[in-house]
Amino acid sequence: MQNNKKPRVIVGLSGGVDSSVTAYLLKEQGYEVIGLFMKNWHDDSVTISDECPWLDDSNDAMLVADKLNIPFQTIDLSEQYKERIVNYMFKEYEAGRTPNPDVLCNREIKFDVFLDIALSLGADYVATGHYARRNTIKINGKTTYQLLAGKDNNKDQSYFLCQLSQDQLAKSLFPIGDLQKSEVRAIAKEQGLITANKKDSQGLCFIGKVRLPDFLQQQLKPKTGDIIEIPSDSTIYQQQSLDKEELTFLSEKYSYTPENGNKVGQHNGAHFFTKGQRKGLAVGGTPEPLFVLETDVNNNVIYVGQGKNHPGLYRRGLLVKPQDIHWVREDLKLGLGESLAVKARIRYRQPLQEAKLHQTKEGLYVVFKEAQSAITEGQFVAWHIDDELLGSGVIG
Repeated sequence: MQNNKKPRVIVGLSGGVDSSVTAYLLKEQGYEVIGLFMKNWHDDSVTISDECPWLDDSNDAMLVADKLNIPFQTIDLSEQYKERIVNYMFKEYEAGRTPNPDVLCNREIKFDVFLDIALSLGADYVATGHYARRNTIKINGKTTYQLLAGKDNNKDQSYFLCQLSQDQLAKSLFPIGDLQKSEVRAIAKEQGLITANKKDSQGLCFIGKVRLPDFLQQQLKPKTGDIIEIPSDSTIYQQQSLDKEELTFLSEKYSYTPENGNKVGQHNGAHFFTKGQRKGLAVGGTPEPLFVLETDVNNNVIYVGQGKNHPGLYRRGLLVKPQDIHWVREDLKLGLGESLAVKARIRYRQPLQEAKLHQTKEGLYVVFKEAQSAITEGQFVAWHIDDELLGSGVIG
């Protein structure tokens, strides 16, 4: 007897238009679709408005499931989210680094905890409304999964999936990756989905609109410190590469002391600021706006410079430590002493930049053709060849 059982997909229905259309398309393609809403947050005291975003979102998700006639339930993952994402964020900010919660949420929650729940419910796949594509190729008879950029250049979200593994990709589907955002909205409208004109959420992954400083102040106590302005013609920027290996030199960040500049104001905690930040310094009267060049959380000092072309904002290289290197395409992993020409980005939406990877015993150096502004420790660098994302790493 033939087994005509449809493959089962569990869709992370977030209450937005992208995941709604994802569920619709999969149903059209003949999958058995189940909608699951993840509740990741309990604390409404740090959301921006009185509205309760997760409640509104779960309600919209339920209405979409109802319209599509698919089973729906809400699962509470707030404990795992707090443990794996929130605690990590606090720890990183405390150490003067700037984490990316969306990349972590995909690696730790959506494609790990959520995936495990889906598999326990008999799912063959999980699906999300990411603008990214998955492709399969055969290498020496073995199936290898490629993570490709979404077709909508303006919405490509492959960067947020840069930490996924082959095992995770094997179980993942991204049905809207071939579509433009306008096409997704048009489909939602045609199908009469309540989310058709809903604005995209700007909040932390599945939490809603959170004020980051308020959020951080729950754990990290404000403490007053100095803001020191470094002049752009400081001798610090005239250092030459003397005995240092070029890779180390290009990737090294500038090291400042208060004696290198002048005190121009005070702040309420170095750990609340991040490199390249312009707003929130509350120091006026400079000919050009001030940008954060560096934060020293140990001594609670912020170093700033005038103008977006200040030399302290720029460098050409960065290092990913060995334990933080991640290859989506494990078969392309570099051996010691090997290098590879790629295109890379150090933040979401940044246009891809020409770069070269160098694998050394210290880790993986990423050296850009052009100097990059505000390379920030704790963020992710992702590298591509053409439209395929090959790997990523935490900037050290």
